[in-house]
Amino acid sequence: METHINWILTEFVAKGAVVARETILIVEDEEDILELVNHNLTREGYRVLGSGSGEEGLKMASSHLPHLIVLDILLPDLDGREICRILKNDTKTRHIPILMLTAKGEESDIVTGLELGADDYMTKPFSPRVLIARIRSILRRKVKKSEDEEVVRIHELTINPGRHEILLDGKSIELTRTEFQILYYLARHPGWVFSRYDIINGVKGEDVIVTDRSVDVQIASLRKKLGPASRYVETVRGFGYRLRE
Repeated sequence: METHINWILTEFVAKGAVVARETILIVEDEEDILELVNHNLTREGYRVLGSGSGEEGLKMASSHLPHLIVLDILLPDLDGREICRILKNDTKTRHIPILMLTAKGEESDIVTGLELGADDYMTKPFSPRVLIARIRSILRRKVKKSEDEEVVRIHELTINPGRHEILLDGKSIELTRTEFQILYYLARHPGWVFSRYDIINGVKGEDVIVTDRSVDVQIASLRKKLGPASRYVETVRGFGYRLRE
């Protein structure tokens, strides 16, 4: 299979394609589908790696760290769902988005794949154009998430979303997930005034449950935990809240 993988990359370069910005690993044992996906992705400017077995796919994911993996479920040696589970439990590879591409289209199969950490799920037969659109969408979300996870330093506070950690003068403060997301949202826009609805809308994409009434409760609890730094979380009467610039 290594020879075939090299052939894919050689063919891609020989056609004079522009060097791709993203690398995509295809783990698929059906040769014609592997060829089809490779052809369409290289034509769009992606660098493509291919593997026909689960074990080899795992090794390639760990060694090459692709930007995205297109993963079949019914592989001859290792079930794709098990591969997904392994990748998502490995700190080295868990950040890699996975798009499952499979003939198993039952609702239970889709739910299982998504619960294991897959970012999207497509069934065979499929449209190459739709597949490319799904891949682009996943990669855009990945970039957005990366931008949203930047460490913020303001006043005496250091907020690290990747580690879910907030430091006040170098000392760690324990916050609930909701309190953390609200503070991080305000801190990323210092000086801006946000209504309760803005705050709800700003953090709802993080699997945080916030209601209009609970915002005031969350802010009060947050201020209590911040101690002297609570003065930076300001109330703007008649509108909402802001973090002092």
